[in-house]
Amino acid sequence: MTAFVLVSGPFTGGWIWRETAERLRGSGAEVHPLTLTGLGERRHLAAPGTDLETHIEDVMQLIDHLDAPELVLVGHDYAIHPVLGAADRRPERISRVVHLDAGLPQDGDAALALVPDQEVRERLVRRDGPAEHDWRIPVPNTDEWQRWGSTAGLRAEALARLDRYAAPHPSGTLVQSLRLTGALAGLPTTGVFCTAGGVTITMVETLVRSGPPQFRALADPQVTFFELATGHWPMLSTPDELATVLLRAAAGEGHRITASGDEQPFHLKPFVLDVPERPRERIGSVDLHLPDADGPRPAVVFVHGGPVAAELRPTPRDWPVYTGHARYAASRGVVGVTVDHGLYALADYAQAAEDIAAAVELVRADPRVDADRIALWFFSASGLLATDWLAAPPPWLRCVAANYPVLAPPPGWNAVDARFRPVAAVRTAGELPIVLTRAGLEHAEFAATVEEFLAAAKAAEARIETIDVPAGHHGFDAADHTDDCRRAVAAAHHAVLAHLQT
Repeated sequence: MTAFVLVSGPFTGGWIWRETAERLRGSGAEVHPLTLTGLGERRHLAAPGTDLETHIEDVMQLIDHLDAPELVLVGHDYAIHPVLGAADRRPERISRVVHLDAGLPQDGDAALALVPDQEVRERLVRRDGPAEHDWRIPVPNTDEWQRWGSTAGLRAEALARLDRYAAPHPSGTLVQSLRLTGALAGLPTTGVFCTAGGVTITMVETLVRSGPPQFRALADPQVTFFELATGHWPMLSTPDELATVLLRAAAGEGHRITASGDEQPFHLKPFVLDVPERPRERIGSVDLHLPDADGPRPAVVFVHGGPVAAELRPTPRDWPVYTGHARYAASRGVVGVTVDHGLYALADYAQAAEDIAAAVELVRADPRVDADRIALWFFSASGLLATDWLAAPPPWLRCVAANYPVLAPPPGWNAVDARFRPVAAVRTAGELPIVLTRAGLEHAEFAATVEEFLAAAKAAEARIETIDVPAGHHGFDAADHTDDCRRAVAAAHHAVLAHLQT
């Protein structure tokens, strides 16, 4: 018999699973909704010292009291942290872990990084840990639940139920890092996406094939996926459908993402243009790819996308797609710059913005660079980092370019600081030239941000040049080795260099 351990996210306890648990039991499954320490009816047990380790112990104690041969752990939202922590210590007991509208935390990650409520996240980031007087996060008001996830599909009675039973969440559980030993490797896993939040299987397939390298691990036969067309609380909005998905997941069903075993991961694929090596010099976080020229030359700073795992090697400034762009720029007579920055998670945009600003100043201070002729070129999710430069362009910034960019936080990217919205910043870009290269086969949620940006740019009468690659995918300058892609890359460079020369 399959036994399900159901662990819910912030503010909620075992009560939230009532209807889903009934459906699962009706199918013959054993079901154990778990209320973590400090939540639900157990709120009186919470104390300022309640942390992630407390909740991991809660899950382990339940596991240790069960003898079912097939044990499926379901972690919703934050609860995937204690679920993974417990599974890592009892891997022999677990047949599958289900991530229900939850992240993919790794060793050393704290749940705080994915807290969607920006106000709460910033308050806890400003201190080493929760203060004695602020060790619990208050329950959201009725109209504030959407700050913690999409409320699509929730009827008035469901929201009233959240209000009635929700309990303040212990802050310490969010700031303590998850520690994993690697014992989970190979354990069957299922991801369930509540698509009203913006994350879909199609999006993940895009990330596996042309996104940050860490997503390649999702193209594993042991990993399956399901979608539910609802908001963040499917146990309240679609309990029958959720029960069906959980039963199918336990049976090993679900969509599998495939990637050829001999296919190079995106970050190691060659650049679409055959460009010879150029003299290269490393200074701090930047690499200068130097042209054959005397005297200071204009520079193009290529800003990599992400998020990218901090431990990944090679780091982005050594990826062929960025070194290829930089070498090509150098072959055209300007300094091509690759840079590493700290966009390791969606909550890291502010740090990445500081890193880019510092890198630009480092480049401008170099005597081989004309400090008054700089272009910034953003890729993929680094498009959000164009915000500050568009909002108030300095006089030495001659052009902003972007390839297959994200230009507003898509649905589900709640961890991104609300400040990073190029669609708003473009209104004050003035005469700053913008060169935008877009992929015709772009992921729909990313493409929507580009269309929103173009509409805002048109309304603001911004100077924008659009280069289209109709048959290009996200990451086409490494993924699609076609003549159309090569022509588009060359055309974009020609446009940017023209602005640097004026």
